[in-house]
Amino acid sequence: MTLPTTTGTRGDELPAGRARPPSPSRGRRGTVIAVVAVALALLLAGHRLVPGAAGTLLDTALPWLGAGVPMLLAAAALRRSGRGAAAVALPAAVWTAMFGTALAPSSGGSRDLRAVSQNMYAGNPSPAATISRLLDTRADLLALQEMPGGRHPGSLDGTYPHHVVKGTVGLWSRFPLRDARVVPLGLGWPRALRATVRTGRGDLTVIVAHLGSARPGRTAERDMTMDRLADAVRAEGAAGRLLVLGDLNTATTDRKLGALVPPLREAQGDAGRGFGFTWPASFPLTRPDHILYRGVRPVRASTVDTPGSDHRAVQADFAL
Repeated sequence: MTLPTTTGTRGDELPAGRARPPSPSRGRRGTVIAVVAVALALLLAGHRLVPGAAGTLLDTALPWLGAGVPMLLAAAALRRSGRGAAAVALPAAVWTAMFGTALAPSSGGSRDLRAVSQNMYAGNPSPAATISRLLDTRADLLALQEMPGGRHPGSLDGTYPHHVVKGTVGLWSRFPLRDARVVPLGLGWPRALRATVRTGRGDLTVIVAHLGSARPGRTAERDMTMDRLADAVRAEGAAGRLLVLGDLNTATTDRKLGALVPPLREAQGDAGRGFGFTWPASFPLTRPDHILYRGVRPVRASTVDTPGSDHRAVQADFAL
């Protein structure tokens, strides 16, 4: 017996000319991506509203939140979600507005003075190798922090005719120094100094500092020393040339750096390219080391990979 035949469509097929409606699950996935993208944008823009230790950690990691943008774009592409991809434009725009200038070329120009700062690291297995690399920079001013007992390789004295050491910090200069004294940070031993550098183009005040440690949930010591350093900067007056060199244990994006910037400015941000991360030296994730300035013009800034230390050095050229 022959079974009757029928015409029409199967339950899982569509009539010709009709498109399959979008999958509800695909639409939900696009919504999730969009919500995460908006949350990321709000976190970037409003990071200073996050209080306490969480806020400090967020500030420190802030540039790295930009990694969420390509991850969200990849998720939107895998899910074929136009809505999700469009939403990712929001955190991308916020991140670019905050950090895009860091990727622009530096200003350039001729220099009158080069300043370099290095945390030597108390456990440095080869301080002589660190110093040798620092001498290669041909710095006019070299600031060192975390020198155990204030000890330093004698090779520095042969290159720099003028130097001052206070506790575990020191400044070496090709120019004469005067009015050198300790800047009290309240740590029980000297970890900051100031001196006047007599350059061929006039005087320049230099402060070398190593602020207290900052760890997740434990920033009180760092905050106290930052406030005292800010007091020392204010005591120098609002005019005149000034450099602050050192390990401030404060990321460029940390709100606590606002005690100094402004009134000072960061050389890396104005004359460098990239974020200039310095710690940990093997794979830098943040920038606790700084060269801040006032009354001079930065023309170039960068970092220097030095052996032995757990920090990279920071370097900046200035026109006086």
